[in-house]
Amino acid sequence: MLSPYHYYFYSSALSLSFKTLGPISDTLAARRCTIFTIDCTINRKIKMRKLIVGEFITLDGVIQAPGGAEEDTDGGFKHGGWTMPYWHDDIGGYFMSTMAECDTFILGRKTWQGHGAAFDPMPEGDMFGDVMNGMKKYVVSSTLKSADLWRNSTIISANIPDEVRKIKALPGKSIYLDGSSVLAHTLFNHDLVDELSLLVYPIALGGGKRLFPDGHRHNFKLIENRSFSTGVVLNRYTRG
Repeated sequence: MLSPYHYYFYSSALSLSFKTLGPISDTLAARRCTIFTIDCTINRKIKMRKLIVGEFITLDGVIQAPGGAEEDTDGGFKHGGWTMPYWHDDIGGYFMSTMAECDTFILGRKTWQGHGAAFDPMPEGDMFGDVMNGMKKYVVSSTLKSADLWRNSTIISANIPDEVRKIKALPGKSIYLDGSSVLAHTLFNHDLVDELSLLVYPIALGGGKRLFPDGHRHNFKLIENRSFSTGVVLNRYTRG
């Protein structure tokens, strides 16, 4: 059985401007002329894809190991699986509706490995497996040598902000990140996150990996607020 954590889941315009030049002097005769020139600077406007960071998060900002005791024990973390008592099928339904708006994952290595191990073996026809396996995946890692663990995956090993900008400029639906705390910090620090989708659980753990990096301010605007019967609250934000 999958843990709740594993249920979680170019257009351009060309403008030409014309400049009217003032009087032009000629050594033979003084005359005025109006010259229209094509501005050689082409203003290309790319509609960038939205990058959504979606997380299970505690009241004190922890996102580590929400779905299982052994999911992520880094730093001696002993509270894995803290979402389990609060699960509700409506949360799973919300994830499926969110996934319908996305066609790409971007994930850190550990999260990608956990998702891949859970979903890639699923047979065709499984509702969750088909959604997760059908998406394009980018895994950010300096150590991975192969992306064979999970189909449709590509490794990003360097120049992460630039590579993410390139992905956002590609045609397609929204891009989704979950887990992946180190990668999330990088994206926040380079202003690459467009939307937050936070499922806030009524629990504080006192320590663990947190969503936001230290030392940077980030402003957001609330666009949706919804509560579930188990005490979980969904807050969605765009950049303020």
